[in-house]
Amino acid sequence: MLFLKNKKYLTINQEVFFISKTNPDTERDRKKTDGGIDKSPRWKVYNLHFIALIILIISLYIGVREVKITDNISFLLMPITYSIIIAMAVYLSKHIKWVGEEEAKIAEGIMAILLGVIISKLAISSGEAIYMIFNVGPALILQLFGDACTIIALPVALLLGFRREAVGMTSSICRDPNVAIIIDKYGLTSPESRGVLFIYILGPIIGALYMGFLASLCVSLLPLHPYAYAMACGVGSASMNAAGLVPLVNLYPSMATQLEAFAGCSNVLSSAFGIYIFMFISLPLTEKLYSWLSPVLSKGNAIEFDDFIDDEDGDKNPFGLKMDKLPKIISVFLVFSLIVAIGNAFSGYAPFIDSLIGMLVISAISFIGLCIGEIIPAKIPSIILICLLGMILAIPGVPTADFVAHYASQVDLTIICSAFLAYVGIALAKDWEKFKKIGWRGVLITLFVITGTYLGSAVIAHAILILSGSI
Repeated sequence: MLFLKNKKYLTINQEVFFISKTNPDTERDRKKTDGGIDKSPRWKVYNLHFIALIILIISLYIGVREVKITDNISFLLMPITYSIIIAMAVYLSKHIKWVGEEEAKIAEGIMAILLGVIISKLAISSGEAIYMIFNVGPALILQLFGDACTIIALPVALLLGFRREAVGMTSSICRDPNVAIIIDKYGLTSPESRGVLFIYILGPIIGALYMGFLASLCVSLLPLHPYAYAMACGVGSASMNAAGLVPLVNLYPSMATQLEAFAGCSNVLSSAFGIYIFMFISLPLTEKLYSWLSPVLSKGNAIEFDDFIDDEDGDKNPFGLKMDKLPKIISVFLVFSLIVAIGNAFSGYAPFIDSLIGMLVISAISFIGLCIGEIIPAKIPSIILICLLGMILAIPGVPTADFVAHYASQVDLTIICSAFLAYVGIALAKDWEKFKKIGWRGVLITLFVITGTYLGSAVIAHAILILSGSI
């Protein structure tokens, strides 16, 4: 999942858009590739796309299933859940010869490119609902303080035998910027860095699955407004953001545009400003709480870890726009658009032609945003550029708004995410051995961390929405 070019700089090949422009030194130091797409025979790439399409169709055929715990408490099993599980099973079973380690590396590069498609879809919804967003602005900003609620996992981590690793594990949601700050502050080989890397690796593997489950369960348990839950989905990870949003859209279809808008804006704000909450609030608070709780809760035997960090110069960041790579990157967008359009028509959400046009519009916005990010001299993350472009094109009154909003609305977010997670599952399955080494303790802490930030943000957002008279 992540590799070190040297002992000074960290290069992360997942959710690359959040950091690719934020650290000039890291950007200059890395050589751009496209995650194995350019080095692989074209037939291998299209075999992978075919497998992703089959996984999507199977997931959509199973459909949304409600699992009742009691008469009043239930959660939803979604196509996004089936998609990532089936994809991982396909790779790990070794029965399908089309899907091996080489295809998993290709999938890793593809998923880094396709993250922008999800961001583009949410940005268009944000543009449509821009005036409503302005009305609830304080809630969107202040719910970011819920990011500090990951600290609820600290006592659990100490009781399970983690020591200084617990500081890295529980001070944040452990995405790209948090990893960089922990490593810079404590050192690459420190226990704190080892802890943050545990959650960083586990997050994409179980985060999308758990966010969908958590969102649907919380809706049946806690009487918070859907807008608050949508804002809480913005944890700084596109895959977890979308996974948490999908059950809400299915439960409240009449609010779909508004929910997508709030979730998209919240995710951008979390990526842009959540780092300051982490540096000035979460991390100092975690250190202080650790100093108080450690003497009391750390009386058992500490867990011993082997060296968890690999130094592999052969694998680089999967995304890079070069003129000789543009045709292959464009082909990824085109084939993915076709896959989603087929799934959209199969589910009955919209006709195939409308679905395809909608996906081409969404993908074009993502591609243009990525190109702008590579061309302009300013170090602006591509996620910001895609969001701005999608929002501007969909704002009511803008000449493109009716066309963009109409065709983007013909594509179901659930289907985009399900298709995307087919690639994610194949890519992540190749790291299954590392996942097993972390063990159930790491999984449990990851669940507490995600629960803390989600519920904290939702409660704060709901309170602000009430106090401001927005609901």
